[in-house]
Amino acid sequence: MAGSGYYGAPAMRKTRFVCVSDTHNGSPHGAFKLPKGDVLIHAGDMTNQGSYTELQKTVRWIAEADFEVKIVIAGNHDITLDSDFYTQYGSYFHNQNPQDIDKCKELLAQESSILWLKHEAAVVKLESPNGPRTTFKVFGSPLSPAKGMWAFGYKTEEAANIWDRIPLDSDIVVTHTPAKYHCDETQQRRSAGCESLRNALWRIRPRLAICGHIHEGRGSEIIKWDLDISNNKYKELGVDRWEDPGKDNKKMSLVDLSFKGKSPLQNDGSVGDWTSEMTESQYPVPILAPEMKPPNPKRRSKSSSPQRTVEQGISHVTTALSAVPPETLPNTSRGQGGIPPSKRCDLEALSGRLGRKETCVINAAIMASSWPHGSGGKRYQKPIVVDIDLPLWEE
Repeated sequence: MAGSGYYGAPAMRKTRFVCVSDTHNGSPHGAFKLPKGDVLIHAGDMTNQGSYTELQKTVRWIAEADFEVKIVIAGNHDITLDSDFYTQYGSYFHNQNPQDIDKCKELLAQESSILWLKHEAAVVKLESPNGPRTTFKVFGSPLSPAKGMWAFGYKTEEAANIWDRIPLDSDIVVTHTPAKYHCDETQQRRSAGCESLRNALWRIRPRLAICGHIHEGRGSEIIKWDLDISNNKYKELGVDRWEDPGKDNKKMSLVDLSFKGKSPLQNDGSVGDWTSEMTESQYPVPILAPEMKPPNPKRRSKSSSPQRTVEQGISHVTTALSAVPPETLPNTSRGQGGIPPSKRCDLEALSGRLGRKETCVINAAIMASSWPHGSGGKRYQKPIVVDIDLPLWEE
């Protein structure tokens, strides 16, 4: 049953995401159970050290999982999937049995049921006649702040440029690292996420931001973005923290963001209307209220698969937005709230996108303990299930 959130918006339908991360060789055959859903997302650290045997076992259970689409990114422990890192440091891990990087990558690349994202975006259409037949744009990246001798690390000074590459029209952002201050608290009560990623999320404001990496940070919360204040950059109004209905019982760990739930997510997924050629006099005034906005442009795909349609890379709309280099925006206004067309606010992030008011963050770490880094052995947590309304792709 499809429904519409407001006048002129595309028809919406509930879509169920089952989110896992940091399985570290664990599988649904023993360590945890996978609830049913439409889309499976794995946010990295599938293995302990990325060996061919480890990856083979993980790819097998993901391929066998009964989901229409399975989206995967690597993590810092999946070391053979980072060619540069493994070439330099692989002998420290696999001195007695060096791994073939190409064969390890082929396990994921050649599995047609898995969408493996490597700091890139894809448009997904769920086309199964028994599925929701919805569409969404997802960006996925294995990168995380460098710490110790592990893969996919980046330096602090590189972070802003790295996360600026996320398309602004992304509905879902999947990263191995959490954003700073959101589901990233360690056992030492330290916030271990990335500040530049948090800043990027303010600009993008995706519906979902899915991560892992910090096992103790497992959970979910909704960020309410402050888009009005112009004297404080990347500001938040507040955070609503999730209480796990599946804690210490047999229930699902469900985050219900759907219209039928008690608190639907306040995010219309609008793609924006600002371009570098626009002047203040050309800006469409008055600004339409959310209930009067026209429907989002239809996102098409070239794939002929009857089960799903995936367009790798950046969509036409995003290409237009991304073609504007950051330097064309005043540095003083980047990340700044306000009301378009004022040049004092971040026009690219806000113009035509004020309906993106909230983002739900999910740290889906399955491994509960700090293993394999610390003591305590292996302890596992449940996958986090997310119900959210997404636009239908069909006429």
